[in-house]
Amino acid sequence: MPTTPARTCEHCAGPMPLMARQHARYCDARCRSKAHRAKKTTLPVELTTADRWIRRSATKVPLTTAGMAASSTNSRTWSTYTDAAASTVGAGLGFVLSDVDDIVCIDLDHCLSTLTGRLAPWAAAILRDAGATYVEVSPSGDGLHIWGRADVRQGRRIRRPDGTAVEIYGTGRYIAMTGRRHGSSPSILADLSAVVAHITGRPSAPSL
Repeated sequence: MPTTPARTCEHCAGPMPLMARQHARYCDARCRSKAHRAKKTTLPVELTTADRWIRRSATKVPLTTAGMAASSTNSRTWSTYTDAAASTVGAGLGFVLSDVDDIVCIDLDHCLSTLTGRLAPWAAAILRDAGATYVEVSPSGDGLHIWGRADVRQGRRIRRPDGTAVEIYGTGRYIAMTGRRHGSSPSILADLSAVVAHITGRPSAPSL
């Protein structure tokens, strides 16, 4: 007689407990929680479908899902979003920017009041110019990461007169992710070429 295939957990692929219910999908509560957490995301699909995810420590040291040292220039240390989100290593997630595409991040330092949520006027102007694109609150809680597309092959840090800074990166660096959407920003990546050109003072062709 044909044998019934062994049931496995949908998250860890390990064997299901002998006493598990017939329709159970996960081997225990921990796997169920990890799987559900990995599925809950407001991130743009361009990010979640790119296999450029890592874990990070509380001090932003890049880590693999196994807890080893990761690198923004070594793709062998990166993971899928699902695997990285399900991992409990470190303090959170990070996304690696690479020259294989034109995904960029504009990092606005110390622009958001942690008490009132009010945005500094200079940051509000950049956000307005960026238009409808994904924006999330940085791990510090007082900064913003604006995500989009542009041709940025060399990172830039522009110091403002008030001591704050705007950083723009497109490759060779990872960005700490929080998943904390700012306001009602959509889960899409807009063309930020004009915004990047305005901030850096350099002409920039539209992103394809």
